[in-house]
Amino acid sequence: MEEKKYMNPYLAGLLLGLLLLTTIYITGRGLGASGAIKSTVVATIKFIAPDHTSNTKFYQEYSKENEGANPLLNWLVFEIIGVLIGAFISGLISGRLDLKLEKGPNSTTRMRIFGALIGGLLWGIGSQLGRGCTSGAALSGLAVMSTGGLLVMISIFGGAYGFAYFLRKFWI
Repeated sequence: MEEKKYMNPYLAGLLLGLLLLTTIYITGRGLGASGAIKSTVVATIKFIAPDHTSNTKFYQEYSKENEGANPLLNWLVFEIIGVLIGAFISGLISGRLDLKLEKGPNSTTRMRIFGALIGGLLWGIGSQLGRGCTSGAALSGLAVMSTGGLLVMISIFGGAYGFAYFLRKFWI
């Protein structure tokens, strides 16, 4: 089996840092994904139930922030579309584009799909409770030397190491 080549992690980190600094310089904000998800949800609810959006405090506040503009015209939505297109092109160029479900030998396909769905749901809820996703809170927070960014990063890695001990049996 041919070994798959990946970008040098130090170069990737440097490029990510430059992208983050450029984003902060141009937009005055850092990177993040949860804002795009929120914009998509708001646009969907506004399309399906316009009366509900006009009578709900959350949607009214969101509309005031965006001055009644279409939520899908938020630059974070375009960021995520670019990330998806870039990931697809990267996988295509490097020969890593494959539609398969990866799982550990002690895990079933059903467990893997269920775990991914629950993990995604918890990520979405947590990103809203925490007022941003991990990329926004950790990367952008650390880029501006935020204490909150440092605490988020410590919590992310601490939590990951803590959970990994209990969940590793599914992957080993």
